[in-house]
Amino acid sequence: MASLGEHLNWHWKQWRHRRLARGILATPPAMVRDDGVIVFSMIGSAVLLPYLVAVKSLLHHLRRGRVVILDDGTLTAADRAVLAAQLGDPRIIPIDSVATDPCPRRDVWERLLAILDLRANDYVIQLDSDTVTLGPVPEVAAAIAAGRSFTLLGEADARLLPIDAFVATRRPVDPLLPATHVQDASEAVLDRVDLPGHAPLRYVRGCAGFAGFARSGDGRGVAETLSLAMDEVLGQRQWRRWGSEQVAANFVVANDPDPVLLPYARYFNFWNAGIPGGAAFAHFIGTYRFHGNAYLRATRDAIRQLRSAD
Repeated sequence: MASLGEHLNWHWKQWRHRRLARGILATPPAMVRDDGVIVFSMIGSAVLLPYLVAVKSLLHHLRRGRVVILDDGTLTAADRAVLAAQLGDPRIIPIDSVATDPCPRRDVWERLLAILDLRANDYVIQLDSDTVTLGPVPEVAAAIAAGRSFTLLGEADARLLPIDAFVATRRPVDPLLPATHVQDASEAVLDRVDLPGHAPLRYVRGCAGFAGFARSGDGRGVAETLSLAMDEVLGQRQWRRWGSEQVAANFVVANDPDPVLLPYARYFNFWNAGIPGGAAFAHFIGTYRFHGNAYLRATRDAIRQLRSAD
C-alpha cells in the first residue's frame, strides 16, 4: 500500500504534468495525411492533454497517418473543438456505437473491435495516451511499409512462440481461481484454442499501449474465436474481466503474417529504471508514471520539439 507521502507525491506530479502538458495547445496543429494509416486511441476528457502529447509526438516522428478517436463517453463539446483544431478534425466514434457481441462489453473491447473493423481498409496503430514518442521510429515505418503488424513488448524477454511452447513457459496457476489474473488464467489455457486456417497458432506477450494492425480482411474473426473459446474454457465470469482485451490483442497480432516485435531497448514500458539512450518510444505505465521526473521531462521535450518543428 502506498504511503501518504507517495500518495501526495503522485497527485502533486500529476498536477505538474497537467500544467506542463497544456503547452501542447501552443504547438502547431498536427500534419495529418490521408495515406492509408490511422492512429487510433480511446480517450476521454480527463486525458485530453496527455493524449495530445502522445499523438502529436508520434505523428511528428512518423510523418504518416490521420487520427481516429473512440470517445469513452466523456468528451465535451470544448474537447471536440480542441481535437478538431489540433488534429485536423478527426473522426470521433461514440463508444456505444461499437457492437461487441459475442465478445465482452466494456473493458476496452470496443477499442480492439473498432480497430479490427477499421483495418479492413487501413493500417491501424493503437496508441495509448500515456505514451511519448521520443525520436524517429524507423522500425514502425518499415512495418507499415511492409504491411506487417507490430507490437510493443510487454517485457524485455517476450518472444513470439508457438502456443504450446508459450504455455510451457508460464508458471503454473489455477485458471479457474477468481484470484488468478485474467491474463495468467487465459494464457495458461491458450493451447485449448482452435482456429481453423491459422495453424500453428502463436502468441506473444505484447502491450496494447502501442500496437500496429496491418490491413486485413479477417475482420473480427480471430478475436471472436479466442473470446468464445475462453468463455467455454474459463467461463464468462473468469474471462470477461479487465485485461482480457490485452490477451486478445496479443493473440491477433501474433497470428498475423510475420509480425514485428519492436526492439525493447528503443520501445519500452517505463518501470522507473530511467530512459535508455537511443530510446524512440516510452509507455509510462500507471504504476510508475509519476515516479521520478521521466514522464515530465519526456513531455516537456516533446512539446519543445513540436514548437520548433517546421
